[in-house]
Amino acid sequence: MKTRYPILLVHGFAMKDTFFMKSWGRIDRILRIQGYTVFKSNTDAVGTVETNAAQLKEEILSILNETGAEKVNIIAHSKGGLDVLHMIRELEMAPHVASLTTLCTPHRGSPIASFILRFPKFAVKYAAFWVNTAFRLLGDRQPDSYTACQELKRTSDLETETMSAADSIFCQSFSTAVQSGRDRADFVMAIPLMFSRFIEKNSATDGLVPRDSAVFGQYRGDCLDESISHTEIVDFMVRDKKRDKIFAFYSALCEELAQAGL
Repeated sequence: MKTRYPILLVHGFAMKDTFFMKSWGRIDRILRIQGYTVFKSNTDAVGTVETNAAQLKEEILSILNETGAEKVNIIAHSKGGLDVLHMIRELEMAPHVASLTTLCTPHRGSPIASFILRFPKFAVKYAAFWVNTAFRLLGDRQPDSYTACQELKRTSDLETETMSAADSIFCQSFSTAVQSGRDRADFVMAIPLMFSRFIEKNSATDGLVPRDSAVFGQYRGDCLDESISHTEIVDFMVRDKKRDKIFAFYSALCEELAQAGL
């Protein structure tokens, strides 16, 4: 299976495999063709960090039982990285995780979440009710978009406990950014990008997560040396000219894990 341990792809907020959307696009298929054993998480799209962490624990134990492996390598996008970290620290899962790679994870939060929470509480909760209803119909077991949004709000405090509960786990992180005002983000990110740049004018951002917020463990910089938005890096609404480069990034990432004996 190329890597010593199977690979688990963990999706972010509001992403889910449905009849019209794939949480990781074709990335998992590309990696399987290359010989990797790959699984995708099926946690709630708009669940809280705590409930999603519990769901992840169940999924990982099932993967270990199916494959006979002792651990998994986790590649987590966006809020999925926060879900994984909570699982490791609070649910005694560190012995079962060989590595954690976070992509565009808001370790210091997202200014967009903070912006949303500035609106009257009743309005935000009303909107959250309908978001929860929609995702419940799509399979979420415990949707709670209001609490999830609170967990994603911007903070100036870097998480200091992150590594202490995972000293045996190889941890690294990547960011992405839309690099200039002339670059067009994908359609999904156009409005968040506009607001993100308005709120934090001097911060490089992928449309939802500022670059400084994505720093965790061994920070590796941007995934690619070109403009890539928050959703493009997981092969969602990405233009064809970027797709091959994105696939190449994941192939190289998994090859590195294999060479490291993970």
